[in-house]
Amino acid sequence: MMAKPQGRGHNQFFWHDTDMPFIEARFVREGRNIRSDRHTHDTFSIGAILRGASTCKMRRAKHELTTGTVIFINPEDVHDCHPLVEQGWSFQMLYVDTAWLRDVQAEDDADDGGKFAAFDPVLSQDPMIFAELTRLGRVLADPDVPVLGKETAATSFFSLLSTRAGRGRHRGQTQRKEIAGGGVGGAGQTEGRKLARVADYIRSRCEEPLRLADLCQQADMTPSALVRAFGQQYGITPHAYLTNCRIQRARHALKRGERIVDVALECGFADQAHFQRVFKRQMTATPRQYAQVLCA
Repeated sequence: MMAKPQGRGHNQFFWHDTDMPFIEARFVREGRNIRSDRHTHDTFSIGAILRGASTCKMRRAKHELTTGTVIFINPEDVHDCHPLVEQGWSFQMLYVDTAWLRDVQAEDDADDGGKFAAFDPVLSQDPMIFAELTRLGRVLADPDVPVLGKETAATSFFSLLSTRAGRGRHRGQTQRKEIAGGGVGGAGQTEGRKLARVADYIRSRCEEPLRLADLCQQADMTPSALVRAFGQQYGITPHAYLTNCRIQRARHALKRGERIVDVALECGFADQAHFQRVFKRQMTATPRQYAQVLCA
């Protein structure tokens, strides 16, 4: 069941989904009055400062967070946060279950002997990490993106994070593995057959609410390995592939003169409004415009 943003007031809201219990998001548009006393989390927390500035005391030091900063808070790291009132601040935070994140790290050879590997930095100014983190936040909060799309985006981001901001001794090893694996279309024959099974599975069941676990079972691959390999083989994520299959099926249904509301539901969209938004983004025309052209 997909959850809508939860929260009090218009300045902040929380996102969570019962189908993705391993991750939660918090978005603060204006945090001038949002400050916290010293506390800890039992999750790994990562935040992006979208505007303004604040200070944070953590790991026996005081840190200043400015626009573009990413902060890493490992489980049980004692910390507090105080905005610089004259500037205010807006930010997003993700709270991630360490058991789920450990599995992503293990796939990327970045775990700590089968345990969650704490991140070394407190702050990062890496523009790629910032951009991809804020993108993930938008994906999670977007009601038009189904669970598969959110799972794929989360797996991709934290796989990137484990190689780009993890412990140094793992970074080179992972890069060598990626280079050895080849670029786009570089999957071996066995892996290629596995990915073809996944693509066939998506096409044949594109109207269903597929999960990343379903696709991993088809390929006998871990989530991060599947997302990476699928992107190399097909040039898009499994979620994007699913969306494309749904839109193509919808096009054929519209050609047959089926009602837009029926097409939306038959092709796996939550409702007609959701279908129309996705269709227009991909086809640069609304379903009604498309159908009218066909009938002209």
